[in-house]
Amino acid sequence: MKRTLCIVLAIVFIVGCCAGCGSSTSTTAATSSAKSATTNAAIKIGGTGPLTGAAAIYGNAAKNGAEIAVAEINAMGGLQFELKYEDDTNDAEKAVNAYDALKDWGMQISLGSVTSKPCEATAADTYSDRIFALTPSASSTAVNNGKDNMFQMCFSDPNQGSASAQYIFDKKMATKVAVIYKNDDVYSKGIYTTFTSKAKDLGLDIVSTTTFTEDSQTDFSVQLTEAQKAGADLLFLPMYYTPASLIFKQAKSMGYSPKYFGVDGMDGILTLENFDKSLAEGVMLLTPFNSDSKDSKTAAFVAKYKAKFNETPNQFAADGYDCIYALYQACTASTITADMSASDICTKMISQFTTMKFDGLTGTGMTWDKTGAVTKSPKGMVIKNGAYAGLD
Repeated sequence: MKRTLCIVLAIVFIVGCCAGCGSSTSTTAATSSAKSATTNAAIKIGGTGPLTGAAAIYGNAAKNGAEIAVAEINAMGGLQFELKYEDDTNDAEKAVNAYDALKDWGMQISLGSVTSKPCEATAADTYSDRIFALTPSASSTAVNNGKDNMFQMCFSDPNQGSASAQYIFDKKMATKVAVIYKNDDVYSKGIYTTFTSKAKDLGLDIVSTTTFTEDSQTDFSVQLTEAQKAGADLLFLPMYYTPASLIFKQAKSMGYSPKYFGVDGMDGILTLENFDKSLAEGVMLLTPFNSDSKDSKTAAFVAKYKAKFNETPNQFAADGYDCIYALYQACTASTITADMSASDICTKMISQFTTMKFDGLTGTGMTWDKTGAVTKSPKGMVIKNGAYAGLD
């Protein structure tokens, strides 16, 4: 009887020990899993852009470039990003609604909006919500004016306008210049304003200035006729590529063949569906990105982009890519983690962006001032044989 009792007690003791060990192992595994989940948690980055509609090429390009960067960074391990874009169709009201959806999702860092007018609207919200924002391509000064947390990867409109005038003057490209700009677009108006101011300082002869609007950007016969009669040998076109493509076509039909000088919004014209690339032969523009560059980083990015999206990336794609890597550099330097609040991240990011230097596809040694404007050098490009080539 005693022997039987001892055996029973021994069995109970062993089972108890095993249960205790099992409990301990389970707790350790759960703790390890929780730590792993915390380690692999991702910082949520959101942005709005025109993913449909007339300006979709810009929004999708920025989103696609950002997606490639996020995939590369996440593959390295360590700090992780989660990216989400919402469609704003290049409309300010829709951009605000899209921003609200991203905020509900838990966005901790913003890529602002791709185009200027929508970004002006969402920048007001990121400022009041204390969410750090870095827009790939919204270039209006109103985007970051008075907002310490709003930064730009692209040139601001004033910089583009004055740099274009300086470039035309330095290279002695024209004796008489005509300007056609879109007067209901902050992007076009902003560049036009500083271009004409700088041109006056330099002594460039602007012989014709005409405008168009969203509703009238299908017929440019009046603007082209005035420029031709004034003897303009160069047209400065601060606009996106869609109206520019019509200007090239209509000028040719009327036998007018001036030189053309555009801005970064014209990048992408060679991928415009059904566009006759020969019409853009000789078109010049300032842009910080050249997809035909032999630079190893650029070549690798272009190859990945073509493989994934079956098209050549434009400047907007490179800007989106650079935004993610600049955010990654700043987050890493500030030891930012996914469990931090958006406002705490914002404070650290402002400190980093106003002190760091960044090398990307669209420039090396990039810096930002306290207004959020970026400093980097543009490249003069010309379209030759359906591709971009350096002017310098």
